[in-house]
Amino acid sequence: MKTLKAFATGTALSLAVSAAVAGEVEVLHYLTSSGEAAAINVLKQELEGSGHGWKDFAVAGGGGESAMTVLKSRAISGNPPSAAQIKGLDIQEWGELGFLTDLDDIAKAGNWDNLLPPVVSKVMKYDGKYVAVPVNVHRVNWLWANPEVFRKAGVQIPTSWDQFIESAKALKAAGVIPLAHGGQAWQDATLFEAVALGLGGSEFYRKAFVEHDEATLKGETMVKVFSTFKSLREFIDPASSGRDWNIATSMVINGEAAMQVMGDWAKGEFTAAGKKPGVDYVCLPAPDTSGAFTFNIDSFAMFALSDESGQKAQADLSRLVMEPKFQETFNLNKGSIPARLGMDRTPFDACAHASMDAFVGSAATDNLVPSFAHGLATTSRVQGAIYDVVTNFFNSDDQSAEQAVDKLARAVKASI
Repeated sequence: MKTLKAFATGTALSLAVSAAVAGEVEVLHYLTSSGEAAAINVLKQELEGSGHGWKDFAVAGGGGESAMTVLKSRAISGNPPSAAQIKGLDIQEWGELGFLTDLDDIAKAGNWDNLLPPVVSKVMKYDGKYVAVPVNVHRVNWLWANPEVFRKAGVQIPTSWDQFIESAKALKAAGVIPLAHGGQAWQDATLFEAVALGLGGSEFYRKAFVEHDEATLKGETMVKVFSTFKSLREFIDPASSGRDWNIATSMVINGEAAMQVMGDWAKGEFTAAGKKPGVDYVCLPAPDTSGAFTFNIDSFAMFALSDESGQKAQADLSRLVMEPKFQETFNLNKGSIPARLGMDRTPFDACAHASMDAFVGSAATDNLVPSFAHGLATTSRVQGAIYDVVTNFFNSDDQSAEQAVDKLARAVKASI
């Protein structure tokens, strides 16, 4: 009887300790499209399998602007989430403000420095220490096309911007929307940076959007970029204003539109719709960018917590994100490629293989560049200034390319 009582007491203490250790993480993110929701659900299941709770805080909006507004409000009020989807130089800004927690012990135990490409690990660190964990690497400069639409119109899928314009004219004459697009500032910027990379090349792109070289921002090549960018507007349907990116992707999926210039998160929508690459859709580098790779990295920055159970759950979340199982399953759903090196490529499709090859190849030839449209190349302040100039120009009829270039140079200079 005494032994049974001792056993019961020990069991109760054990359960109490387990309950004390198990915690909950609140995760703020904007992964809300069908493909993205399936991807983030993988992480939720993994964390819950480790005995922790997941409090989902999803804020819709493909570019993340709404999510960042909510995050700032929460942080200022002293109630930040456990983890938030933050990218690029914004991670450094949150680190400078003292909100992020040190993940170096977890990173060392997991050998992150050897498992991540330097271009990725650099973004995840503040003051030399890990404060965020990457879930993937996106290639932004993709062209997605519906081959059946092109076959019916008797048009070739373009590989240059000159060909794009000619093909788009023929598609429009055949009664098809040539370019699926959403009239949102970040989508305008995504299209613009693809044109800039294609017409100017990696060195031009880097000087303009990473180094903010004034001569490059004001030069003739930039004038050509703006002029070509504006010419694409006639190939977008009138109902595009405010359209979310995944709705634009669905237009390509169902044959309503022929093409979309969008990062490889678009592939997650094709996958969710049961479509097969090379059969139902084609993935190609954006026109004139075959040798380059514009990268975007989704990551979760970890905010400093005071409770021990929350810290333990947060640590397990960070560890799980870097595990091969999660990196594989998440990226198969999301359309991106794993941030972790040495992954088995077998489960991934032809588009992912092409992206993996291009990532390695562009890094070797100095053609791997960060996406300014997605917060990897510059600060949010400069990014916002570029957004304003680009989207205002694209949606107005009273600006010349030369005027837009002058505004761009002025806006960037004022925002640095």
